[in-house]
Amino acid sequence: MFNIVLFQPEIPPNTGNIIRLCANTGMQLHLIKPLGFPLKDKQLLRAGLDYHEFATINVHENWQSCCATLQNNRIFAVTTKGTQRYDYIDYKKGDSFLFGAETSGLPLHLLESFSVDQRIYIPMVTTSRSLNLSNSVAVIAYEAWRQIDFIFTE
Repeated sequence: MFNIVLFQPEIPPNTGNIIRLCANTGMQLHLIKPLGFPLKDKQLLRAGLDYHEFATINVHENWQSCCATLQNNRIFAVTTKGTQRYDYIDYKKGDSFLFGAETSGLPLHLLESFSVDQRIYIPMVTTSRSLNLSNSVAVIAYEAWRQIDFIFTE
């Protein structure tokens, strides 16, 4: 299926919502430390409801550890600084989507390690700064899944 990667997430309810989304779409979630909250945080658990047990969650010590796990997958950096609109890409099973922290996005050095073709963005009105993290993940996740006709494979 697909992989959702959160780089140093900070807000527990966002990650809880994304856990629930991953459980309902069959996507794997990868969390890269440091996390801005413990995995037993009340807000995280509340937002994820009882879906935590149905989600596949991998916690990585750092970006390099995550890359080693996803080494055979294409990775797209989702960023307001992207050059490719998210819906112009042909996604394939196994693709991964990297999202930055809520308050700072992806660090520049990490973003620059991606080719311009792998830096994707979600259109917004020009006066906006960014979308909510869990909403952005949902937009990307459902577009990728739609492209494979909502077929669920493990």
